[in-house]
Amino acid sequence: MAISPRILGELIHTVNQTIEQAADEVAELDRAIGDGDHVVNLQRGLSVLVEQSDDISQLEWAAAWQKIGMICMSKIGGASGSLFGTLFVSMAKSAKDKSVDSSVFAEAFYAGVESMKARGKTEAGQKTMLDVLIPVAEYLQQHSQSDLATVLTEVQTIALQNMEATRDMLATKGRASFLEERSIGHIDAGAKSCQLMICAIAETLLSLDKS
Repeated sequence: MAISPRILGELIHTVNQTIEQAADEVAELDRAIGDGDHVVNLQRGLSVLVEQSDDISQLEWAAAWQKIGMICMSKIGGASGSLFGTLFVSMAKSAKDKSVDSSVFAEAFYAGVESMKARGKTEAGQKTMLDVLIPVAEYLQQHSQSDLATVLTEVQTIALQNMEATRDMLATKGRASFLEERSIGHIDAGAKSCQLMICAIAETLLSLDKS
């Protein structure tokens, strides 16, 4: 099933609202083992995306993802900006000149996450946002032909479970890695923000699928 990029405006606003509501919680997680600026940086990028959401939603998927990626790189800043930018720019390259349906989206998202892994030299199990993104990307690639409502529901479960799993991980990347064993017992802020955004997008798409 092809999904129109016109939905992007609503998705951007939904994600922005979700992060706004959870900002204090994410900031507290980040202050415990990180720099404490993850959610502020993320909000900076989201505010620009909201401002440009009407223009973005008028583009085709590949062009929209490219624009989102460039905004992430320039406005979020830091490691998160580079990683989110890489995700969307790689998705744009993967989907270029293609009609985007669920299979093409799954392929593009998987390619984007693989590019994030390469950019950050990071794998699953290192207590980062990729601990949420990798299993979601793998599930989508494997189930791109499955019932949409089932996939969207399962994606939320996968994101939540893998976010929670970062609590028991030893951080080996970023500032948290300096804490060594003391990083255990804390949820990674990047994993939490990714879980929130994925679940917000999935919920919105579920509501549209039912309407």
